[in-house]
Amino acid sequence: MVADHAKDDFLKHRFISDELIDVTKNIYDTDQLVIYDSRNPITKHRREEIEFTSIRIMRLLKKNIDRGSGIIQLLPEDNEDMWHAYNLIQIGDGLRSSTVRKIVNTSDTGTSQTMKKRTTLTIEVEAIDYDSSACALRIKGRTTEENDFVKKGSYHTIDLELHSPFSLRKTEWDTISLDRVDMATDPVQSADVAAIVMHEGFANVCLITQHMTIIRQKIEHTIPRKRKGLCQQHDRGMERFFDSIIQAILKHIDFTIVKAVILASPGFIKDQFFAYMLAKSIKEDEKHLLDNKNKFLLLHSSNGFKHALMEILQDPQVINKLSDTKAATEMKLLEQFMQLLNNEPDRAYYGLESIERANQAQAIECLLITDELFRNIDFIKRRRYVELVDSVKESSGDVRLFSSLHASGERLGQLTGIAAILRFPMPDLDNDEQLHHHDHADNITINDDYIPENPNRTVNHNNYYSGQGDKTSNSEQSNKQATNAASAW
Repeated sequence: MVADHAKDDFLKHRFISDELIDVTKNIYDTDQLVIYDSRNPITKHRREEIEFTSIRIMRLLKKNIDRGSGIIQLLPEDNEDMWHAYNLIQIGDGLRSSTVRKIVNTSDTGTSQTMKKRTTLTIEVEAIDYDSSACALRIKGRTTEENDFVKKGSYHTIDLELHSPFSLRKTEWDTISLDRVDMATDPVQSADVAAIVMHEGFANVCLITQHMTIIRQKIEHTIPRKRKGLCQQHDRGMERFFDSIIQAILKHIDFTIVKAVILASPGFIKDQFFAYMLAKSIKEDEKHLLDNKNKFLLLHSSNGFKHALMEILQDPQVINKLSDTKAATEMKLLEQFMQLLNNEPDRAYYGLESIERANQAQAIECLLITDELFRNIDFIKRRRYVELVDSVKESSGDVRLFSSLHASGERLGQLTGIAAILRFPMPDLDNDEQLHHHDHADNITINDDYIPENPNRTVNHNNYYSGQGDKTSNSEQSNKQATNAASAW
């Protein structure tokens, strides 16, 4: 194909104009070029499927950091890259990216004409909005540079786009942010686990990556009830429901990347679906499903909603099958912490103050912390978390960063978002201050249906679990934000 031989990366993703497509079609075979025609909705959909099945990582285009401050330029190539960008960009940072603006031109006669122009904006970030379902990131702020279309100091919103580079300037690139850049540009990133959780008439098709759980498709069907002597309508409804799940599997799951596909449901729905899928695959000669039938794991879940993934990932069968994936490792660590919390409570603590005192004694063997804590708008508090992580690493401790979009990260978020497994017991932490996590209770119960906010949102977590947890005062005031950097790009 012509675009495959283009030297410019931009041409590999899209032609510059519709006119160029038409001219090129007159010279080369139309069928070979139709997949690159963005005006055709069918070929556009095929293009999206091809882009989804390929492994893409965020590209590091430029890195200019001197004494902790500087600029990094990144090129997002996949929806998950927007999650990394969300964790990198903070209020007060400088952001430069290309965007489209409506420009109103007024002629001498008084008539006005509105046109869309692509321009490059440089803003100081004031608000960040991330939509996890659409993987969309919107950044709002004031412009720090003027151009032909935009005045300096005016408010604008930038929608970060795939395959469009952006530059990020920080006055201080701490180790957490730099680690996030390395994580995002790591070529081994991939969605290696898929899960379909279902109950009658409802299913969620999910991809579990190293950093987030993505719901690719929700399936809802009305299933008629069974009646005496009239089961045909119910059976036909279930067949249509199962057909929709099969189509979603073929559309969203790449078996060359995925190591395991979890089928989970209450009762025998998963078994009925798996038998139906194999029978239909044999009948229609669907080799993608037949060749990968050994990758399917049939497990029990309480329902078909996303939060049921937490109980599924704790299953020993899943842990053995997914032993080398990040999701299983995180869930295993969290389960180890919960067991210590019940059996050896002097070796398991959560809450920032308690863990900071344990770190002063170099007692932390493993630190568990969610990425949401580093999105804290309180600069002083964020610095405390960063210094704690650096200190634990210096004392040869293990630091595990949990994604708040994973089931394990949501559960850790209920325990203030930070927890630690100690090398040796430290009962004195209870005596210093009444901030420990337990009252010698036999078990701690966590509500999986409701995920409270983390302590940086000033929420009293004692309402959400049994035992005594660290308290965050509602009267605590936010400290001053970081000093704004000069607009030198």
